[in-house]
Amino acid sequence: MADTVDPRNRMNALTNREWLIETKSFWRSQAEDDLPEWLDPELLEQFGLWLAEQHGEERAAEMMGQIASSVMWSKAPPRDKLKATHPATFSERDIERVIRLFTKPGQIVLDPFVGSGSTLLACAETDRIGIGIELIDQWVEVAQGRLEAREIPHRLVAPEEATEAAGWDSQALVQSDAESGLRALPDECADFIVTSPPYWRILKKRGPKAELERVSKGLPTHYSEDAADLGNVADYAEFLERLGDIFVECGRVLRVKQYMCVIVCDFRHGPRFHLYHADIARIIEERNPAMQLKGMTVLVQDSKNLYPLGVPYCFIGNIHHQFILIFQRMS
Repeated sequence: MADTVDPRNRMNALTNREWLIETKSFWRSQAEDDLPEWLDPELLEQFGLWLAEQHGEERAAEMMGQIASSVMWSKAPPRDKLKATHPATFSERDIERVIRLFTKPGQIVLDPFVGSGSTLLACAETDRIGIGIELIDQWVEVAQGRLEAREIPHRLVAPEEATEAAGWDSQALVQSDAESGLRALPDECADFIVTSPPYWRILKKRGPKAELERVSKGLPTHYSEDAADLGNVADYAEFLERLGDIFVECGRVLRVKQYMCVIVCDFRHGPRFHLYHADIARIIEERNPAMQLKGMTVLVQDSKNLYPLGVPYCFIGNIHHQFILIFQRMS
């Protein structure tokens, strides 16, 4: 495969070889400190493809298996102190990866639930312009602090000013609830949307995991007490409907033929296990038929802690993966 960008490629700035790597149905996300110093994920992937071309896939798999147990790594940097205050974050490295796959440098990336600002940091790292919407004062301040710490140009703007701020080569941070913030944006203003929506009320649960990772360290266990916070909606069906309203607006502001990635994991609430990724896929396609599900990538998180949640009485699984749901606006 050519090592230059195909002139027919209008989606990203990847070579065909780089693009092929990203089509694998699972990615492995692991803390950078846990990886061997010599392991360069991208170089290792390219080496594996070269071996397959030279010696066949079976022999290449055998040889690569002696080098690393899996060649699909997505490195995550250690969380900084500001980011660690947020109860539900995801790796900038994983966001950078989807941004590179679905956009070209200079394009506009939107995150309607930007939280601690990881998407804006990933945009700065990949030479894209980000618009991030966040409701809660505390997380807006955290996002600003993280951007300032890395000396990333940014502006805190009103929703109707967001696209103008993006035109100044500055990351745009909007304080608003997601639906109102999106409604203030013009049609087809975003080249890509990537987000991880709220996990309903599960962050309010108490248990050994929350106690060890959050409560004992004096860290917040949920997003906020704000009535506009979707994490405070009592009924799951109502929560999904309100989330659907937001994704309808996402479909409106996304340019035709462009993509949206929703990063989520399933969860247990009380005795019931919710297939959250399936519920989100269903609600998006039902509410906006122009947004079609094109695929799903499983993001494996091997570095997370294990907890004896049901041992020795019953089965309660440790969830060590997320789903990246990939939608495209067709019309």
